[in-house]
Amino acid sequence: MRILVADDDKTLCENIAKILNVDLYAVDTASSGNEATDLIDYYTYDLLVLDWMMPGALGIEVCQYARGKGFDGGILILTAKDATENIIEGLDAGADDYMVKPFKMEELRARVRAILRRKNKIVEEEIIVGSLKLNKNKRTVYIDNFEVNLTKNEFLLLEYLIENKGQILTHEQVIEYVWGIDDNANTNTLAALVRLVRKKIDVEEEPSFIQSLRGLGYKLRDN
Repeated sequence: MRILVADDDKTLCENIAKILNVDLYAVDTASSGNEATDLIDYYTYDLLVLDWMMPGALGIEVCQYARGKGFDGGILILTAKDATENIIEGLDAGADDYMVKPFKMEELRARVRAILRRKNKIVEEEIIVGSLKLNKNKRTVYIDNFEVNLTKNEFLLLEYLIENKGQILTHEQVIEYVWGIDDNANTNTLAALVRLVRKKIDVEEEPSFIQSLRGLGYKLRDN
């Protein structure tokens, strides 16, 4: 799952991204409302975490913009405004939840999980491909009913492939999903990650779950 965190407080933005990375989410950050709308135009997100007061477009305006484009993922508004009318204004703009600053990071994690559970309850939570089973909400992977321990990037790689099983994903698409747009990862970095995941999930005498297509990218075996 991919999350956008937009806040002009760089330290807070980075801390939120770090705490969400613990739960194996892919996280992009923005420091202004205009940067946030640009990223929303470019990427598909499951959740937006938006500060109300940002330079450029306000968080509530970004919320309205996203809903106007048909965004049906979760939206969490962060703000120092705690008056009832402000909360109502945020929710009426299309937000799913509202957190008043300052807040505890563990509470934010819980709010994020709750929003994603509600938004994804109609989405296939558990995907099975042969002996491989991935649970998107619990962030777990099993092979023949034995749990496989994956790092954050390993899980994101497998999640992206399994969500698009049978489809070819280019090297660039996978790199951007796993590492984001500001990282220096390249095709060699990706190839090394693929090798690590294969060692953990592939079954002896069976074709690899992750298929390489020379010059194109990767796809997950669809049977």
